[in-house]
Amino acid sequence: MFAVTHFKGKRVAMFGLARSGISCARALALGGAEVLAWDDSEPAVEKARAEGLQVTNLHTVDFKTLSALVLSPGVPLTHPEPHWTVVKARAAGVEVIGDTEVFARAMQGTGARMVAITGTNGKSTTTALIGHVLKAAGLDVDVGGNIGQAVFNLRAPTRERVYVLELSSFQIDLMPGLSPDVGILTNLTPDHLDRHGAMEHYAAVKSRMFTKQRDGQTALVGVDDDWCSGIADHIHGGPDVRRVSVVRALDNGVSAPDGILRDVRDGAVSAEIDLRGMPSLRGRHNWQNACMAYGAARAMGVDAKVIAEAMRSFPGLAHRMQEIGRAGQVAFVNDSKATNADAAEKALASYSNIFWIAGGIAKTGGIEPLSPYFPRVRKAYLIGVAAADFAESLKGKVEFEMCDTLARAVQAAARDAAASDGTEPVVLLSPACASFDQYKNFEVRGDAFAELVARLPGIQMTTEGKS
Repeated sequence: MFAVTHFKGKRVAMFGLARSGISCARALALGGAEVLAWDDSEPAVEKARAEGLQVTNLHTVDFKTLSALVLSPGVPLTHPEPHWTVVKARAAGVEVIGDTEVFARAMQGTGARMVAITGTNGKSTTTALIGHVLKAAGLDVDVGGNIGQAVFNLRAPTRERVYVLELSSFQIDLMPGLSPDVGILTNLTPDHLDRHGAMEHYAAVKSRMFTKQRDGQTALVGVDDDWCSGIADHIHGGPDVRRVSVVRALDNGVSAPDGILRDVRDGAVSAEIDLRGMPSLRGRHNWQNACMAYGAARAMGVDAKVIAEAMRSFPGLAHRMQEIGRAGQVAFVNDSKATNADAAEKALASYSNIFWIAGGIAKTGGIEPLSPYFPRVRKAYLIGVAAADFAESLKGKVEFEMCDTLARAVQAAARDAAASDGTEPVVLLSPACASFDQYKNFEVRGDAFAELVARLPGIQMTTEGKS
């Protein structure tokens, strides 16, 4: 927590008192602002009051007396309709911003730099990987935003400090001054359209990452979907635009269609990194994350060899294709966050000798969409309420065992994988299901998997596996 003096002596309304809102309100108050904090939730109001914030019902406030409305990113700005505080602020001519905008203003003039990451998929892994690489290179790094710590729970801006921030579209919508030293857009697919109204608006918000960038700054844009490719084509002047692809080789950009990252400028290769043997960066989606992390680190002046070494030691994010241990040649991978078939597809596409633990509460469609990957599965171990339905989907295609519980599944899968004559056997927890029939959430399920694996004979844990 640190003081923000940009609004010293001014009245600022704060609506939305979850974790990030309370942190921002306290930072503004420490910097001398009069903060009028409010929330439509009575428990949130009481929590803020208990933490010493000045709680004021904004229905009773004359918005013309305010300098700004700081809005929680979870509160509608435009769709399906603007929140009542937004309506009042606009009528009074008061700017509407978010905590990340306040933070960006606090950075001005300090010498601190920002790497900002957005996109539909891959944001969190890319953010964590960049933080890991930059820290390994000896830079002074804080990681937060939409992942981990709220921005005002990070350390105060100082010269040479680098902030690696995951930003959602909601946060960018509230950051009119966003101008990151490195801006990253991973990809775009339809998402949050209830909040953006249409794909065109969603893409337009994401593209704001680059609109105010200047000379000396870098824009990294994935170009494997039409929306992002169009955005890259419309960035003119200002930042150094680096296109990223894992579908095709680029003559000018960073690409890894075959798992070998190549940095190319005007047809000349300046660096190559083989990603294929890195356990936490398996699969094409992780190759894109690696390309983005490479581009960000290079923009920060990190040598390619240092980047490659740091990537090899990246532990991955908890519960996301996270290798947690090995017993002989058998790897144990925690992909508990795969709560539907689309998410499980990435893991099934990344391994070829799979002993698959699946089940829980199935989403619509079950595992039928995963049938192209069934040949990669040596045997499935079915748990939870979806076990019977999954058995029907697998019958005649994949050998399976009805295990009911995760404990039985881990024992059976470990036994069979150890006896396998195939190369690189993997015991993979990628349930393609929600966890609520047996576990509070996917994190608890993943932690339980790690604890069960840790008890196996001969296991060498490569990470604690805890969330």
